[in-house]
Amino acid sequence: MFSLFLLVACDKTPSNTTPTGPSPTVEQLAPSPTPTEEIVYVAFVNGEGIRQSSYEANLAQFQEAQAEFGNLLEEGETAGNRVIEALVNRLLISQAARAAGFYADDSVVDARMQLLTEQAGGQDAIGSWMDRYGYSMATFRIELALEIEAAWQREQVTNTVPETAEQVKARQIFFYDAYMASRAHNQLSAGALFENVAQANDPRNLGHLDWFPRGYLFYPELEAAAFSLPPGAFSEVIETEIGYHILYILDYDPNRPLSSDARLTLQTRALEDWLAQRRGQSQVEILLP
Repeated sequence: MFSLFLLVACDKTPSNTTPTGPSPTVEQLAPSPTPTEEIVYVAFVNGEGIRQSSYEANLAQFQEAQAEFGNLLEEGETAGNRVIEALVNRLLISQAARAAGFYADDSVVDARMQLLTEQAGGQDAIGSWMDRYGYSMATFRIELALEIEAAWQREQVTNTVPETAEQVKARQIFFYDAYMASRAHNQLSAGALFENVAQANDPRNLGHLDWFPRGYLFYPELEAAAFSLPPGAFSEVIETEIGYHILYILDYDPNRPLSSDARLTLQTRALEDWLAQRRGQSQVEILLP
């Protein structure tokens, strides 16, 4: 465990009182040792620390979001786990930006700080926000630099996702019961129209999936079936962890523009994959209990 210290300057204002005793010696004029403030770290990523102050500030903000929007956690996850994982990921992304030659130097941070101050409603407003979460100006600038670098690197990763991709247009009939799924499949095999079977089993939305690329659906077994079938064909009953599906392929396009939602989904997954690979190549030490 590393122990680093931040030097805090002491401002000593000279007195106007005339000394009455002997003149001070050179040794007496020497300043007293400068007090130090220990920086406590809660994690290290490739030797670079994550400060406890950063963790506590982000945890407080996350807990406020929880109170406002309801539970944001996955099953078995704690707020502390969510926050430290997010900070580790941010630092990994920031480190990659610096390795690629992008640094959020003082001029970049100054410009962003000015913009944030204006958006917050002035210096007093952003100062109150910083005080609320325990930020000093120095620690907030460190946080801001990391955010800027991470945002730059995220954009480099997500921009690798193209604007067009191979896609299929499909519908599905979904069942919770294996017997009902098998019965519907038998009806389709006997020549029943998919429209009629869908109407009988899913009258609300008729199973419309619209166009989607590879990597868009939650269940890869559905995508594997969809991209293996020609237009006009229906699949076997496909079992996933949530139930049973029958797909019907309406159309196919080898190079169709992605919808904004589909591209965002692919960008999110590209970043997740990049992070998983990066983390596997990195040394991460979390010191929290």
